[in-house]
Amino acid sequence: MIQSKMKWNFTYRDLSQTSEGLAGVTPLTRQLLEKREIYDAQTAESFLHPSLDDLHDPFLMDGMEKSISRVKEAIAQEEPILVFGDYDADGVSSTTLMVEALRKAGADCDFYIPNRFTEGYGPNEAAFRFASDSGYAVIITVDTGIAAIPEAAFAKELGIDLIITDHHEVQEVLPEAFSIIHPKTSADYPFQELAGVGVAFKFAQALLGRFPKEFLDLAVIGTIADLVPLKGENRILAAVGLQAISRSNRPGIQALREVCSIEGDMNEETIGFTIGPRLNAVGRLQDASPAVDLLLSESLEEAKEIAAFINQLNQERQKIVAAIAKEAEEMVMNQEGDTDNVIVVAKEGWNPGVLGIVASKLVRQFDRPSIVLAIDPEKGEAKGSARSIAAYDLFANCMEVRGRFLHFGGHAQAAGMTLKVEEIEGLRRDLIQLAEEKLSEDDYQQVLEVETTVALEDISLKQIEEVDQLRPFGMGNPKPLFHLKHTPKEVRLIGSKKNHLKFQFQSEQARVDGIAFGMGDLYSQLSPQATLDIVGELGINEWNGRKNLQVMIKDIRVDEWQLFDYRGSKHIEKNLVIPPAESYTAVSFRNQTKAPLDLPVFRAEDLPREGDMDGLLLIDLPQTMSQLSELLERLQVRKVFACYHLEESTFLKTWPSRDHFKWFYGMLLKRGSFNIEKESDLLADRKGWDRSMVEFISEVFFELDFVKIKNGIITVASQPSQKDLNESSLYREREEQLQMERTLYYSTYKELKDWFDQHLNQPSKHVKEEVVYGL
Repeated sequence: MIQSKMKWNFTYRDLSQTSEGLAGVTPLTRQLLEKREIYDAQTAESFLHPSLDDLHDPFLMDGMEKSISRVKEAIAQEEPILVFGDYDADGVSSTTLMVEALRKAGADCDFYIPNRFTEGYGPNEAAFRFASDSGYAVIITVDTGIAAIPEAAFAKELGIDLIITDHHEVQEVLPEAFSIIHPKTSADYPFQELAGVGVAFKFAQALLGRFPKEFLDLAVIGTIADLVPLKGENRILAAVGLQAISRSNRPGIQALREVCSIEGDMNEETIGFTIGPRLNAVGRLQDASPAVDLLLSESLEEAKEIAAFINQLNQERQKIVAAIAKEAEEMVMNQEGDTDNVIVVAKEGWNPGVLGIVASKLVRQFDRPSIVLAIDPEKGEAKGSARSIAAYDLFANCMEVRGRFLHFGGHAQAAGMTLKVEEIEGLRRDLIQLAEEKLSEDDYQQVLEVETTVALEDISLKQIEEVDQLRPFGMGNPKPLFHLKHTPKEVRLIGSKKNHLKFQFQSEQARVDGIAFGMGDLYSQLSPQATLDIVGELGINEWNGRKNLQVMIKDIRVDEWQLFDYRGSKHIEKNLVIPPAESYTAVSFRNQTKAPLDLPVFRAEDLPREGDMDGLLLIDLPQTMSQLSELLERLQVRKVFACYHLEESTFLKTWPSRDHFKWFYGMLLKRGSFNIEKESDLLADRKGWDRSMVEFISEVFFELDFVKIKNGIITVASQPSQKDLNESSLYREREEQLQMERTLYYSTYKELKDWFDQHLNQPSKHVKEEVVYGL
């Protein structure tokens, strides 16, 4: 039995109960759409076939008309315009898009992205003063600025018209800017979840007076990389943008394709795991300007040089993240008591630019909201990032203790902050208290929303193509997860560190591979022929022109007890691994004292009359079968390890049949006597028996008073009584020993498992059985 690491939420209903408003689609597609609250044909059509015609008028957004008017005035008067961006992938793509749009409109413009390490996040007074001194009277922010209240006031003092375009959470007070373009401050704008680049795209459309399709390859980067919900306008920009970026002739995109070895069409995973991280890496380690230069470049040769540099930075970023994550994990593991409800770790020397990634790793490992801070001892400040679990709104809870921060901003699941070092402990206490008040124990367990249960033979290329109609997947439209119950034909460790699992599931009609990244620790916990329950994403693995069905496994559980067969093995210590949260018990029936892994050994009779055990190690064979069956019937055991050896086998010796006994007795009657010591070997050779069989037959006859034995000479008793062989205790013991060896030692794995199934008092399943609706 293996418990799942996450909570499985089976969300599906009986397909016969679904809405009739979605006629014309398959039951699976209908179910997937209804899960996304799509119940009518028109909405379904818009979702399955995103169209640019469904985008909203940019002038519905408050501040748009005023802002466009001011920009056109600046262009007419030849006033230079500064685009003030952010250093992540959304900010970089927003900055690039805004600069290109302004230049197409005839503006004299440049861009400025603050240095994360020397300036921090967002607008700052020093940058605004520099802009003013450089002759800029108009500044347009992209993907930042909604929390820049003192900075906006300072810009006004300098005579700068500050136009804020942003999408981050709005705080209690808005900046006093020339204008603000933000979906969430625009009551009449139908969609409020645009990314920063989406807002910039709307600005470009309004400024140019046409639909700027040439910017779709930029819009898709920030929309997907910034993890905004992929629904409404975001879904349209992402879907159409993926087509655009796949065909893009932009030198920067071409160079990224080459350095990342991207072939064919791009999808959301290409952006999220390949393009986005590299653009993010620049601002995480240094000034983010090269990322904008890459996307603005008109020279393929120049773009290739920048892309190679950015790729190198990304590799360096990965090493830094790994080192900091290891330190942070050790800090959490080494704290006394249980893990805090909210993790807050801080240390000098950490790179502030990568702490968001580290925080994400802590959330995945410990299922806790996590804040990771880098301490600057000279300033006495700590700066860092936070990531959260679904049930804990990071932005809302941090806003309740807003006074502890020097700077704070972000979303429900991600935020950035700066605070005095002396505030760190107070922040930890406050957030832990808020978590204790608002969250239950279940809230700390990750939840997998399972679409439906699917049989192995129902998984097909057609079905997966049907699921792919819902692409692009992401926030607000997660990739569907499916439940599969099957016994794998093969399980093996893969990867250079052997930390991943690969399964082969096979039936007469189908074969599906399963990949479980990072789950290599389960290898020793999976017994042969164990039926697995898995939840994962269905997909196609294409290699050398062949398409193989596969499931990318997110979680695994085993509901049944498991048998691990180490009979006669000399390598038990190598294969036996006790998970940290489990405890195993070794039991002996024959007073053996040595157990694998130096576990303490209990005599069978000393174990409690009843109990619940993670693992039971049988280190020797019982004296009788009933001795073992009685033990198993009173205990509840999740895993049984057959670790016993057999020094001397009864099973391998020749077992005498009743005809053997009959012939031997007739021989005695004919001869009158038999010298056991001198004649046993001769008889055994002549009959093809074993000497021990001759001796055993003699001892059974002696016990039954059929013969007399004196000085090694056996003779027939004068008046033997009529008795059956089973009346001999020696015969019965040998017969039981033979049966025990046959059942417990020389049986196949399946035969041994079947015997234990009949006698084991199996623990109740901890997972509720779900009603299953197939596809």
